[in-house]
Amino acid sequence: MKNFLYTLTQQYQNICSALKHADGIAALALRCYLVPIFWMAGTNKLMHFQDTVQWFGNSDWGLGLPFPHIMAALATSAELAGAVLLTLGLLTRWISIPLIVTMLVAIVTVHLPNGWQAIADPNAPFANQQVLASAEKLEAARGILENYGHYDWLTSSGSFVILNNGIEFAVTYMIMLLALIVLGGGRYFSLDYWIKQKISKWLS
Repeated sequence: MKNFLYTLTQQYQNICSALKHADGIAALALRCYLVPIFWMAGTNKLMHFQDTVQWFGNSDWGLGLPFPHIMAALATSAELAGAVLLTLGLLTRWISIPLIVTMLVAIVTVHLPNGWQAIADPNAPFANQQVLASAEKLEAARGILENYGHYDWLTSSGSFVILNNGIEFAVTYMIMLLALIVLGGGRYFSLDYWIKQKISKWLS
């Protein structure tokens, strides 16, 4: 039994040793996933900045946030800077913090009233009343399109869905950013890692 446990332990240690050079893949994958999301969000805000300011500040049809110009500028800057820095793997842990703040603001002010699901699916867990009511609406929309539209052509790129705009995606991005705070930029295509190596050699 002892020999078996010793052999198993040795095999496990060998696997860990072989995988040690892959410890930066997770961080790189998270960065690559998040970069286009924040770049698109930031550039969209920048190109329609006045509309963004109005949406941030209007309490009737917008978010009703105080200091909408400042808030819009901060959100836009965080997302654009975040996309650039995550691409470079530079200041990864630090830039993740303001990006988490933007996700928290989005969750509380935009998505939370809609529940969990981003895409309405009455059969999924956490389906609230809004999601359950979407089934009838979606069925009615399909009937209209089948009778009066080119349904096969319209659905050739994918099925029709109802956007519920819940917190699902924003929470997912926030969890990924929390992971980057722990992992950092990783060892691959990361200026953080390169700078750390240079400093270590300089101090040694």
